Amino acid sequence: MSFDAVWAELAPVGLAASGGYCRFAWTPVDLELREWFAAAAADRGLDVTTDRAGNQWAWWGDPDAAAASGRPGVATGSHLDSVPDGGAFDGPLGVVSALLAVDLLRSRGFTPSRPIGVASFADEEGARFGVACGGSRLLTGALAPDRALGLRDASGDTMADALRAAGREPAEVSADPETLRRVGTFVELHVEQGRGLADAAGDEPVALGAGIWPHGRWRVELPGEANHAGTTALDDRHDAMLGYARLVLAARTSAARYSAVATCGKVQVQPNGVNAIPSLVTAWLDARAPDEHDVRMVVDELNALTAADGGRFYEESWTGRTTFDAALLAQLRDVLGDVPTLSTGAGHDAGILAAAGVPTAMIFVRNPTGVSHSPAEYAERTDCLAGIEALGAVLARLAA
Repeated sequence: MSFDAVWAELAPVGLAASGGYCRFAWTPVDLELREWFAAAAADRGLDVTTDRAGNQWAWWGDPDAAAASGRPGVATGSHLDSVPDGGAFDGPLGVVSALLAVDLLRSRGFTPSRPIGVASFADEEGARFGVACGGSRLLTGALAPDRALGLRDASGDTMADALRAAGREPAEVSADPETLRRVGTFVELHVEQGRGLADAAGDEPVALGAGIWPHGRWRVELPGEANHAGTTALDDRHDAMLGYARLVLAARTSAARYSAVATCGKVQVQPNGVNAIPSLVTAWLDARAPDEHDVRMVVDELNALTAADGGRFYEESWTGRTTFDAALLAQLRDVLGDVPTLSTGAGHDAGILAAAGVPTAMIFVRNPTGVSHSPAEYAERTDCLAGIEALGAVLARLAA
């Protein structure tokens, strides 16, 4: 099938009226995406499995025999879930490109001597339960099953509840070293989530990933005292929203001081009434920088600020700096030529696998606006096709 045909199959799933996507883990939309992936893989004669963390894998060849022989498989792929009202390309482009790269290699008569796997990782965005790259973290053991199963969504449902509703047994969730042993190399294609390629000289449609910035998420609880908005004097108020306002402004100032980025993008207010002074604000901070020290300095400053308001910080996830495998990058550069190399502040499953010791690399496809996590996210069709061609060439080299 052509890129246009496969993209058109996937496009309606989880599409919101805004033009963005709401594809959250272990929902009916997520199950539809899983069925789509399994069907697309089956149409290609690939063997589909689901690991103990809920990630889907489709294999061309026998990964167990290859692992036993000391030449484990070459895997690629990405994720299909989204942030709230997210773009079409973040994640799905990598899954679609991986399937089409298999088609491309077959059309050219290529037969891999190492199996090629296509992965669709679960809950990469963490939009429902708050921990990014949940599927790959569980797979590698970076996220403990007990903690994962106890995470709650905005409705109060735990991940365990969501798994049961989706027909899965929570007790089966665990790290899966057997699946990891099948993966000798992982290459993730992803739309660029910035303007590095769009602004670069040379008009290149693809780039190689050099690494991923250190990044984390923190939950912040800011207490107040509920009271009547119309009868309580200003001097008598303990308004939790004022502490939140100070946090938002300080995050911007502190991030600028340390060459970082910091965002307060999610907030919950109690009792959440127009005429009630807030008694508790729960906010989430996302902070990233090229250097881990700078991220920690931002968080330390904000922690001290909120502590003065009686608030508390809780680290929900942390990923240290990822530097992709140098030898693998050299191989990709030998295949693709002198394409740009970019570091990114966006987290990816590739970073989790790299931290677990899997030789890993990334290919970025140009984003003409640099906008991501938005309905305006975009990649030109010709650039997407160039990405598939690049991924196919890389897989042919690695699986030869």
